[in-house]
Formats: sequence, C-alpha cells, structure tokens
Amino acid sequence: MARILITEDEDSLRSFVARALRLDGHETHEAADGAEGLEKLSEGSYDLLLSDIRMPVMDGIELAHRASSDFPDMKILLMTGYAEQRERADDLAAKIVDVVSKPFALPDIRSAVARALAG
Repeated sequence: MARILITEDEDSLRSFVARALRLDGHETHEAADGAEGLEKLSEGSYDLLLSDIRMPVMDGIELAHRASSDFPDMKILLMTGYAEQRERADDLAAKIVDVVSKPFALPDIRSAVARALAG
C-alpha cells in the first residue's frame, strides 16, 4: 500500500484520517502544520501528501507548491472546510489531484485517497 503524510492542524481530525487510512493498509505519518510537513517530507519518500489548506505557520497552498517542486512524483490531495480556500488552490490545478471538502465522512476520504493514488 501507500506511504502517506497527513498534514492537519486539528489533532482529532488528523488522527481520525490516519486511522481510517491505516484500515486500508496504508502507512501514515502525521504533521501538525505545513512547516513540520515539509520537514517530514525531506526525511523520507511518500506516495501521497494529504494536507489541510488552512493551517498556522505554513498553509497547505505553500506546502503544496514546495512539495510539488521538491518531490514532483508525489501526489498531492488537499482538504478544506472553507470555500474561499478551495478557490485559492486553483493555481495548483496541475500539481494537485483534488481538493476534498470538509466535513467529510470516513468513506469519502478513503475513496478520495484511493482515487488520488490510482490517478
């Protein structure tokens, strides 16, 4: 299965998503903000970056730009609960797989990740 980095500032959501993806056999790693996420990306190889857009320190947009530049073969899937944040991701269309809207149900995020990895 895939090695996935989940970057989300809300602890409970990050843990929920990580547990859900481990049920599908994925190896998950977690980061609480974009800066920590970028650091973890440099420490190992990942198949997918799943990141919230709105976070402190470094947001998901900046993280996605840096990650796509440094790790061009890695897939990127963003998530947000804010419509205006989704629009900010438009300039990343060529670099990301999709933007998942929050709140989402467990089957929604699992299938979004499966589609991202298959694409």
